Amino acid sequence: MAALNYIRNILRRDRVFEFMIPKPVKNPKLRIGQGCLLYVEGVTVSFDGFKALDDLNLYIDDGELRCIIGPNGAGKTTLMDVITGKTLPEEGSVLFGQNIDLLKMKEQEIVEAGIGRKFQRPTVFQELTVMENLELAMHTDKKVWHSLFTYLSEKQLERIEEILEFLALQDHRHQTAGLLSHGQKQWLEIGMLLMQNPKLLFLDEPVAGMTPHEIERTGELLSSMVPEHTVVVIDHDMDFIRSIAKRVTVLHEGHVLAEGSMKDIQSNPQVIEVYLGEE
Repeated sequence: MAALNYIRNILRRDRVFEFMIPKPVKNPKLRIGQGCLLYVEGVTVSFDGFKALDDLNLYIDDGELRCIIGPNGAGKTTLMDVITGKTLPEEGSVLFGQNIDLLKMKEQEIVEAGIGRKFQRPTVFQELTVMENLELAMHTDKKVWHSLFTYLSEKQLERIEEILEFLALQDHRHQTAGLLSHGQKQWLEIGMLLMQNPKLLFLDEPVAGMTPHEIERTGELLSSMVPEHTVVVIDHDMDFIRSIAKRVTVLHEGHVLAEGSMKDIQSNPQVIEVYLGEE
C-alpha cells in the first residue's frame, strides 16, 4: 500500500508540474550592457479605452533591489503582466538584457530566459513537504518514469539544502507545506523561484499578511538576494519599503511619476499629493 501511494503521489505531481515547468527553449544568451538588465520603453496598454499603461518607460539595473509603489490603478500589475508575457502591449518595447525581446516570447520562454514572478498569495503545494516543493521547482525532467526511477544528484541535494538554510526552513524539510505559517509559505515560494536560478525576480506584495517578525525576516532575505539576483518589489507597506529601498519608482495613471531614493520620493510634492498623502 505504501508503494502504491508513493506512485500515486509521483503521478499526481507529474500531472501538476508537467505544464508548469517550462521545457528548454533556445533563447539568445542574455547580454547585459552598461549595467541595465531590463528596458521598458514607450509601453502602452489599454482596456476598453482605459490606459492602464501610458507610454511608460522603466529601466532596471543588473543586481539592484528596486521598489515600485503607487496607488491602486497605477498600472503596477499590468506592468508585471507585460514583462512576464501575460499581456501584450499595443505599443512599446521590452528587452531583457540588450538582445532578448520579451514581447516575442511566451510565458514559459520568459521563465526559461531567467525571469521569475511571485504573486501576492503563496501558491505552494500544500500536501507536499517543503523539500518536495523545492525539488519539484527544479529544472528537471518531470515525466512519470523519470521521476520514479531517478534520484537527485549530490549537486541538486546541495542546492536544496542551501535554499532550506537560506530560508531558515531546514528544520521543516519534511513538514507538509500546508502546516507552515503564512510567512513561511511565502518564503518557501521565494525558494521555489530561486531553485530555477532566475536573473530577475518580481515579488508582488511579499509581506502581505505577515507578522512584524516575518516582515523583518523577509526584508533581510530580499536584501541578501542582491546582487546575485535582481529583485523588484511591489508593495503598499511603506514601512517595509523604507526598510529595504535603495531606489524607488512611483507609478501613477500608467506612467512613472517619480523615481529616486526613498528620501527623494518622500519629499516629492507630486508623490505626496497622489500617494503618500493618502496615508
